Amino acid sequence: MRPRALLLIVGLSLASLLLLDNATVWARAGSGGSRGSRSYSSPTTPSSSSSPSQATTPPPSSSPQPMQRPGMFGGLMGGLAGFALGGLLGSMLFGGMGEGFGSGLGLLELLLIGGAVFFLFRMLRGRQAARPEPAYAGAGGASSYSSGGQSWSAGGGGATLEATPSETDLDRGIGHIRGMDASFDPIGFADWAKGTFIDVQAGIVKRDLSGVQDRLTPQEFARLQAQCDQLRGARRTNRIERVRIGRCELTEAWQESGQDWATVYFTVSMVDYTVDDATGAVVEGSTTPVDIEEYWTFTRPVGPKPWRLSAIQTA
Repeated sequence: MRPRALLLIVGLSLASLLLLDNATVWARAGSGGSRGSRSYSSPTTPSSSSSPSQATTPPPSSSPQPMQRPGMFGGLMGGLAGFALGGLLGSMLFGGMGEGFGSGLGLLELLLIGGAVFFLFRMLRGRQAARPEPAYAGAGGASSYSSGGQSWSAGGGGATLEATPSETDLDRGIGHIRGMDASFDPIGFADWAKGTFIDVQAGIVKRDLSGVQDRLTPQEFARLQAQCDQLRGARRTNRIERVRIGRCELTEAWQESGQDWATVYFTVSMVDYTVDDATGAVVEGSTTPVDIEEYWTFTRPVGPKPWRLSAIQTA
């Protein structure tokens, strides 16, 4: 008899454990649903709210000074002028001796030749001065150019490398959605998703999601309503209180198979617990606030049509 009694006790214990396991239900809206081709991949992590990347500045260096460019006739005309001046002086000093540079020429002739050479030299120098000088980097002005996906800007204090912002997967997705719905606004969409988050949780508390059925895909409505039915069958009620939404932002947007898809990232502080309907005792969760991170994915046929919740994923 004793072995039979022991077996009976063990059997009853296992049965009670199985019943308790079946009665355990998800608090709040549980994870699950479809994200299209991304159902088996992790949602995109939201970008941090850090400041833009700082531009890289090379070590300061002294600005190069404009280089003096010798004229085409500068050396030649300088030599001619010196030659004429030397001849003039030689003529004045040694003209009476009948020898040297001034031999055979009078003083008046030498003066005329020297004046002509000087006039020609001044005319050529004036034309050279009228030509514009090329601008050199660091000469006091500012200039910029781009190369290799980066932008350089130069001023009086040195050059600065500025990163050219590149298009992200989210930017491309938003652009595709706007191609068929120009009114799509990521910020406005996130605000709408915030209201949907609160209303769906309220439906879980009431164990009835008929009030938000038009904001759920048929598959997601069936999944979450089954959770509500499980709560009702276990004679339990999920309580969600003191909901405070911190971050709510669009992190993914894409199109596939004629559908728009968009995922919103939530950080939420809330009190989430389940009570027994008969006794009111807390059977799951806690009456103190907890922090959660979730991704809610919405979909619709391409174009300006109503969005519907299709998946919930816990970070």
